[in-house]
Amino acid sequence: MSADVASGDGEVFVFNDESLARAKQEIAKYPQGRQASAVMPLLDIAQRQNGGWLSRAAIECVAAMLDMPEMRVFEVASFYTMYNLKPVGRHHVQVCTNLPCWLRGSDGVAQACRQTLSVDFGETTGDGLFTLSEVECLGACVNAPMMQIGDDYYEDLDPGTAQAILKTLQRGETPKAGSQSGRRSCEPAGGLTSLTGQPVGSGGGDD
Repeated sequence: MSADVASGDGEVFVFNDESLARAKQEIAKYPQGRQASAVMPLLDIAQRQNGGWLSRAAIECVAAMLDMPEMRVFEVASFYTMYNLKPVGRHHVQVCTNLPCWLRGSDGVAQACRQTLSVDFGETTGDGLFTLSEVECLGACVNAPMMQIGDDYYEDLDPGTAQAILKTLQRGETPKAGSQSGRRSCEPAGGLTSLTGQPVGSGGGDD
């Protein structure tokens, strides 16, 4: 199980001790001969160690650890938008423009991000702090429109709240993640309309 791979262009990627331990834990979840099933978590581990993107050497390292053809690993890395094949900024701003978000105003959110950061989709700010990307569904449709920055979701956006989030990051501060409209999780925007009482058998005295 190799953890040190040099690519054809001389670049070297080495899993550090922490990443290597996490990778072995993921591989151990699968029966002998099925280690290739760990390709997605291993790519994520490699990307996090490598500053948010997957170099050729990182992909080759994962392939070697899983005894997979390098092209098979590259196919996975190039298919999913969660993997980046070129360097990204410290804050990777991913704006969902799929149908539910579009119907709820993602065009305005995207434009606010462009104006605030002075970059377009696929570009990185000159200071290297922000990369702006357009992505497909991120799975938070009920709280559309939304965007992902790093590991955090920002939901129920409008142009104003999107801009405020980015300006907070520009100041080096941490914006509040989750719904920006004040709703709790993915409850109805107007408040609960059902299941408003104490469930039967929950200790509420109505057993």
